[in-house]
Amino acid sequence: MLKGNRKGAKTEVPYGTLDLLILRSLELMGPLNGYALARRIEQTSDNLLSLNQGSIYPALIRLQQKGWIRGEAAVSETNRKVKLYSLTRAGAKQLHEEVDNWERAVAIVSRFLEAEP
Repeated sequence: MLKGNRKGAKTEVPYGTLDLLILRSLELMGPLNGYALARRIEQTSDNLLSLNQGSIYPALIRLQQKGWIRGEAAVSETNRKVKLYSLTRAGAKQLHEEVDNWERAVAIVSRFLEAEP
């Protein structure tokens, strides 16, 4: 599960956020295997997010089924078989839609948080 962790407290990250984080990471970094992708997301969040195999791999399968990423067999630097995931053209388009949706949602919630009682 994708969780935020600040000073021991675990917080749920809004549904759909993992898809956005995966798509953006692949856009920025290029092809990555699932393990490297999870570590990249954790590193970028300053380890406030923790990803396990039970969350990253189902998300990767879902994104492949939607046609937003593709997975290709490869061999790692340590001579192991891995699957490298990369962003498709449809995925790049969806990423921009996801970013727009996220920015709209943040703006709406911000209005409520900034509203005076």
